[in-house]
Amino acid sequence: MSVNDVEIRLFPDRQGSPARSPRTRWLMRIALCGVLALAGAAAARLSHAKGVLPPGWVDTARLENAAREPGQWLTAGRDAGQTYYSPLHAINPGNVARLGFAWQHRLGMRRGLEATPIVVDGVMYTSGPWGYVYALDAATGKPLWTFNPHVPGGYGKYACCDVVNRGVAVWKGRVYVAGLNGDLFALDARTGRVIWRVNTLPPHGPGMHYYVTGAPIIAGDAVVIGYGGADFEGTRGSVSAYSIATGKFRWRFYTVPRNPALGPQDRPHLQAAVKTWPSDYDWAMGGGATVWDGLAYDPRLHLVYFGTANASPYHGGMNPAKYGDDLYAASIIAVHADTGRMAWYYQEVPAEGWDYDCMSPLVLTRLMVDGRPRRVILQASKDGFLYVLDRATGKVLSAKTFTYINWTKGLNPRTHEPIAPSIDWTHSPALIWPSPLGGHNWQPMSFDRKTGLVYIPVIDTPMVYVNTTHRRAGLIQGNFHLAFFLPDQYSPKALKSLFGPLPPLRDLARGGPPPVSRGFIKAIEPMTGKVVWKRQTASDWDGGILSTGGGLVFQGDADGFLNVYAADTGKLLKRIDVGTSIMAAPMTYRVGGVQYVSVMAAYGGGMLYAPFPKASAAYRFGNEDRLVTFRLGGGPTPIPPPFRPAPLPKLPPRTGTPRRIVRGDVLYNRYCSRCHVFGRGLLPDLRRSPPALSPAIYAIVLHGALQAKGMGRFNNELTHADVAAIQAYLIDQAWKMQSAHADTR
Repeated sequence: MSVNDVEIRLFPDRQGSPARSPRTRWLMRIALCGVLALAGAAAARLSHAKGVLPPGWVDTARLENAAREPGQWLTAGRDAGQTYYSPLHAINPGNVARLGFAWQHRLGMRRGLEATPIVVDGVMYTSGPWGYVYALDAATGKPLWTFNPHVPGGYGKYACCDVVNRGVAVWKGRVYVAGLNGDLFALDARTGRVIWRVNTLPPHGPGMHYYVTGAPIIAGDAVVIGYGGADFEGTRGSVSAYSIATGKFRWRFYTVPRNPALGPQDRPHLQAAVKTWPSDYDWAMGGGATVWDGLAYDPRLHLVYFGTANASPYHGGMNPAKYGDDLYAASIIAVHADTGRMAWYYQEVPAEGWDYDCMSPLVLTRLMVDGRPRRVILQASKDGFLYVLDRATGKVLSAKTFTYINWTKGLNPRTHEPIAPSIDWTHSPALIWPSPLGGHNWQPMSFDRKTGLVYIPVIDTPMVYVNTTHRRAGLIQGNFHLAFFLPDQYSPKALKSLFGPLPPLRDLARGGPPPVSRGFIKAIEPMTGKVVWKRQTASDWDGGILSTGGGLVFQGDADGFLNVYAADTGKLLKRIDVGTSIMAAPMTYRVGGVQYVSVMAAYGGGMLYAPFPKASAAYRFGNEDRLVTFRLGGGPTPIPPPFRPAPLPKLPPRTGTPRRIVRGDVLYNRYCSRCHVFGRGLLPDLRRSPPALSPAIYAIVLHGALQAKGMGRFNNELTHADVAAIQAYLIDQAWKMQSAHADTR
């Protein structure tokens, strides 16, 4: 029940009396919110007086003293610093071999899961695709309530990288979550009832790609959230803050300037930034620099921190003289929580042109620097550097590479600005490390203050960058005029129809390391960059990391295993076959004297654009999304049944002309391929889809017949003739697939 519902029930217009004005009704809503907030506070005080905390009660005092309650997991990263470290030690190297299955909860959507659950006083709160919220008994997995944000299914087309959600915030008896469409909700932690709801997206035109997949954070008496979309035309980045009590708008901080032709910028930081953008920049592109993950808050300094995404579009070359620095894209920014005014910034990648968002999670902690303790921010960024910044000033204290890079020759030791490389994809294809996946992406790293090490899920993978401006492929929605190819997907012969002649991989790789896709866990000393140990993991898209006071490091992987390592040496101590691919970071908590380890398991997210790896659990067992929990003395983990693909459909005749098929190839690559890959993937392979090969395709693509199932309509992008060309291409590809299938029998 929403505040609006309450208004209708408590303040009806009496028969025969004048109808209340919108302003009067708005004032009543605000007054009612205040009454509800006061009532909630009074109830909380009464519960405190009795020594019992209300459900979901987290406040500043409790968060500051999280170390005194090791059994709780109060934020996405457990504590105020988002360290993903727990002091619990009942599970340790001496007994971890006995770790086994405790309980599971199935979500039933088969989409990617990226959230880390929160546990407060025996209740687990977590989120799933679209912004669903689940409250569970943390000891048994019994569902207590489920919240559906009712995001229109067709909105899924606006997200670049699946309809994932990275978690909730729990504060003073409420659970805060954002839906994919930007709606921010405050829910009653006991019941899941909606207390208030507000849309957080800035004004924008129809069809613009604004969406929310990140978790909100609590900053004083405000809840702060950002959004994604910098990989599409027209998106301008910002973060915004709302009253935790009522949802009333507080402030919005834009990360890039608006079109100068519209008049002076409305904030000093934007007036300074506009000078760093090219004089001929097309402001219809929006500027990008969205904030889709990685928010943090320091209550002592009252500062909100966040990283910004790439500029829109990518331009490559890292030539500020030509392109400008493009402030404040690819930066870490600190703003005052009460006003939204900038405190400081550090731009990691001036003139960013490689899709190196600076949104990897920020860890707030203390380190010894030059013999004295400093309050710092740690970020293992997509660009391959592990940054240590002073929290108060943004001063760079250390910046060391944690993976192989060739996009820059290093950082200037005085300014910490990148030194221009000799590699530039804008003129010819180039093999670049890291890839757009980054050396580290959104998957949380963990900082263990006992060992002094940060444990990073490293992506050691290059990609071939191809400028498509003057190639048949042209614009690729979600990539502008840039195509990326993993080494095992790069086949000049197969790509020739769209991209023309391409150099062989061996020529692009000359002088560098072998071009392979792989992942590692690396245990690193933050200030020196020294790698204490490293272990190769299953793939380049494995899960986030948990470290514990028991001397353990936990990580799930794409092959469907939960792996446990010794925190000091990296020795593999335990491997549990979960049967579902894992991207999210595990967490641990204690209920009734028992320590549990829990992780959300399902594949997707940024790998939406690629087929499932054949070794992955998603490929072998399907992508059954579930929350899986373990304890000492637990049993074997239930494994989903093997995935059985549907038989190949009966194919319609080939009726498309060669010209129409070629046109369909271009359009499919531009609008369809980022979601519907050829092969076993997150969404249907349309070569195997009877509706896509039948006349039903027009109702689906142009009129939204399957919007309720998450398939958006494309009537603003495609015509009837365009859809006919796409179908001709699909039918042609389906016949080729069937022929290849017959040849391998």
